[in-house]
Amino acid sequence: MKTKILNQEPERTIALVFDENEEVASGLVHFAEEQNLTAARLSAIGALSRVVLGFFDLQARDYRRIEINEQVEVISLLGNIALKGAEKKIHAHIVVGKSDGTAYGGHLLAGWVRPTLEVIAIESPSYLQREMDEKTGLPLLNPHH
Repeated sequence: MKTKILNQEPERTIALVFDENEEVASGLVHFAEEQNLTAARLSAIGALSRVVLGFFDLQARDYRRIEINEQVEVISLLGNIALKGAEKKIHAHIVVGKSDGTAYGGHLLAGWVRPTLEVIAIESPSYLQREMDEKTGLPLLNPHH
C-alpha cells in the first residue's frame, strides 16, 4: 500500500494505492489508524480478484454474505471513516462489475485487490462518532455527538 498527501488545507486529501493481493477492508482500517483519521469520506476505483458483499437483513439484524469468487471491476466504492468509541470504523458500499456486464453491490465486507485499487480519502476537520442503534442493531453515525 502506498500513500501520498495531496493537499493539507482546507481538508487533508490523501491518495492511497493498494497493491495486488492486499485485503481492502482491513487495509482501510490500518490506513485510518496510520493517518489518525477520525472523520473522512472515501471513494475508489480499481479491480478485485474476489469480493464479499453484505446485504443487511433488518429482521435478522445481520449481513447476508454475497461472495463473488472471480475477477471484477470496482465500478464505485463510496464510504466513510468514523469513530466507534476510540476505534476507527470503515463503512463502505461497493458496486462491482463482472466480465459479462452484470453488476453487484452492497456493503464491503472484504475484497482482495488485483491488480490495483486507487482510493481518495478526504478528511473532515471534525470527528464522526458511531453509536449503536437499538432499532436496527447497527452502529450508526450520530451527528449530535
